[in-house]
Amino acid sequence: MVFIVILIICFLLQMVAPWWIMIVISFTTCGIIGKTGKIAFWQSFLAIFLLWIGYALFKSLPNDNVLASRVAIMTGIKLWWALLLVTGILSGLVAGISGFCGYQFRMAMLAKKTDEKIA
Repeated sequence: MVFIVILIICFLLQMVAPWWIMIVISFTTCGIIGKTGKIAFWQSFLAIFLLWIGYALFKSLPNDNVLASRVAIMTGIKLWWALLLVTGILSGLVAGISGFCGYQFRMAMLAKKTDEKIA
C-alpha cells in the first residue's frame, strides 16, 4: 500500500513540483500508513527508485541517450546506464530514509501521547 501511494503521488507531483517533493511525500505517507520501519524504508526506496529510473529512461531513450551520456562523462561515470543506476539508488536512499523518519516520528508521537496519559 505504501509503495503504490508514494509511486502515484510522486509521479503526479513531480511534474509540477521540485524534486524534493518525494521527501515530503515519503515522510507523510509512512508517517500515516507505515506498518513497520522496515516496510517504511524499503517501500519508499523501491517506489522512488523505480519511478526515477523509469522516468529517466522515458526521457533518455527517445534521444539515443545523448544527454545522459554527456552527463555521465562529465561526472566521471562514463556509462549512461550507470548514471541512471546511481541516480536511482541515491534518490531511493533519500526517499527510504525520509519514509523511515516519518514512521519513527509517528512512533515517537504515539509514545509521547501514552506517557502523557500515565503522568
